[in-house]
Amino acid sequence: MSFWSRLYAEGSDDLSFILLAALAATVVLVRALAPEERGRMKGIVVLCVLHLVLLLPVAALRSDPTSAWYRDARLAALVFLVLAFAGMVGALLFGVLLARIHIHAPRILRDLLAAATSIVAILAVADRLGFPLTGVLTTSAILTAVLGFAMQDTLGNVLGGLALQLDNSIAVGDWVKVGDLRGRVAEIRWRYTAIETRNWETVIIPNGMLMKGQVVVEGRRDGQPMQLRRWVWFNVDFRFEPNDVIRAVNEALVAAPIERVAATPAAHCILMELHESYGRYAVRYWLADLAVDDPTDSVIRTRIFFALKRAGIPLSMPAHAVFLTEDSAARKEEKSQKDRERRHAALAHVELFDALDAESRDRLADGLRHAPFARGEAMTRQGAEGDWLYMIVEGQASVRVSQDGVEKEVARLAPGNFFGEMSLMTGARRTATVVAATDVECYCLDKAAFQDILRARPELAEGMAAILAKRHAGLAAAKEGLDAEARERRLAEDKRDILHKMRAFFGLAHDKRVAS
Repeated sequence: MSFWSRLYAEGSDDLSFILLAALAATVVLVRALAPEERGRMKGIVVLCVLHLVLLLPVAALRSDPTSAWYRDARLAALVFLVLAFAGMVGALLFGVLLARIHIHAPRILRDLLAAATSIVAILAVADRLGFPLTGVLTTSAILTAVLGFAMQDTLGNVLGGLALQLDNSIAVGDWVKVGDLRGRVAEIRWRYTAIETRNWETVIIPNGMLMKGQVVVEGRRDGQPMQLRRWVWFNVDFRFEPNDVIRAVNEALVAAPIERVAATPAAHCILMELHESYGRYAVRYWLADLAVDDPTDSVIRTRIFFALKRAGIPLSMPAHAVFLTEDSAARKEEKSQKDRERRHAALAHVELFDALDAESRDRLADGLRHAPFARGEAMTRQGAEGDWLYMIVEGQASVRVSQDGVEKEVARLAPGNFFGEMSLMTGARRTATVVAATDVECYCLDKAAFQDILRARPELAEGMAAILAKRHAGLAAAKEGLDAEARERRLAEDKRDILHKMRAFFGLAHDKRVAS
C-alpha cells in the first residue's frame, strides 16, 4: 500500500475528514452568530493543524501497526483531534446556543467542563488503543496528592475563583471595596481577580483572599438600578436658620437634572451635626455612574455654593479665624459706587423702566438682588409660578420650550438681555425654561421691590402695559401671520388684558382715564 493510500486510510479511521467539515461549519457559525468566540477558534484551528501534521508520521508508520512508535504517534494525533472536537462543541454550546437564549456561563465553569470532557475522551481513546491505564491512574493519584500538599494556596485560589463565578456573588463590571481598595472588577481568572481602580491601576487579588475576607459590592441592590449614595459636606454658621439653608440647597438640587445623578431617590440636604459655632450639613445624592465620583461631587458642591450665594448665606469660617483688612471710607465708597453703576447699567437695558425718573431708578436699583447661577442650573421652569424679572450681567442662558414631552432650545440670552417681565408685572406663569449655559451673573427684581414705585405712580402702568403688549403681539403676529389691521387689534386687546392683570396683581385703583 502506497504512502498516500495509508494517509487516506488514517484520515478515514481517525475521523479527520469529519473534523475538517466540522471545523468549517463551526467557523461559519461563530463568525455569523458569536464573533466574541473568534479568539477561541484560533486555538481550535491550531489543534486541527497539529492533528493533520501528525497524520503524516502515522501514515508512514502504518506499515507496522504493532510498533510502539506507531501507537504513540497515533495516540498523539487522536489527542489533538479530541481536543479540537471538544473546543468546537464548547464554542457552539456556550458561544452560540446558550448565548441565543441569554444564558452566559462563567468562564471558569466552561473551562472546567472542557477540561473534564477532554480528559475523559483522551482516556477512552488511550484505552481503546491498548494503553495500560491502571498504572497511569495510580501514578496520577500519587502525583495529585503530592501536588495538593505543595500547592494548597494555588488550589484555594482556583476553587475560590470557581465559587465566585458559580454563585455570581461578584461579576465582571461590579464596583467593589476590599479593605481600603475600591475599583471595578475587570476579570475573574482561575487564580486571581483583576480590579481596576479610578487611579488607572490594575490590582491583582488572589481569589482565596476574596473568599476569606469581606467584599463590599457597591451600587448593587436586588431589583434596583446600579447607583451609590454619596455625601457632600459643608458648614454654615448659626446666624442662619437651618430651614433656610436646607430650602435654598434643595431648590437648587431639584431645579434642573444633574448629569450622573439618579432622579430617584432625589438628592436632598440635611443637617447632620451641631458644633460650637456652626451647623454641619450634607447633601446626599445617588450616583448613577460609579466611575465618575469626584467630578460629580464637584458639580454638587458648585450647586451648593451658588444656591447659598443667591440666598445670601455664606459658608462658615472657623470661629478662631481673624481677618484684618485696612478698608478706608474712600475704598468703601468706591466699591459701593461700582456696584451702583452696575445695577443702573442692568436696569438701562430694560425698556419697561425707561419712563422712571432718577429717584425711582435709584430706589429700584437698591431693590435689585444679586443672583448668580452655575452652569446647568435652571433659572426658571416652564409653568412655574414666580414674580421675578432677571437681568443678565455676565454669561449666557438657554431658553427652552417643552412641547409634547420634547424640550428644545428656542433662544440664547446674553449680557444685557432680560426675561420674566410678564411674571413680574402680572404674576403669569413662566412660558419657558431658562437654563444657565455658562456660569451666569445676574440681578433679579421681584414684585415687592417694584410695588411701592408703581403704587406711587400708577400712571406708569399704562405705558408698561403698552410695551408688554407690543412684545406679546409681535410674537403672535410672527407665529400666526397677522396682517397690519389684525395686528393692531391684537395689540389693543393685549394692552387691555395686560393692564387689567397688572392692576389686579399690584392692587392698583382703576384709572378711568385709561382707554379701554
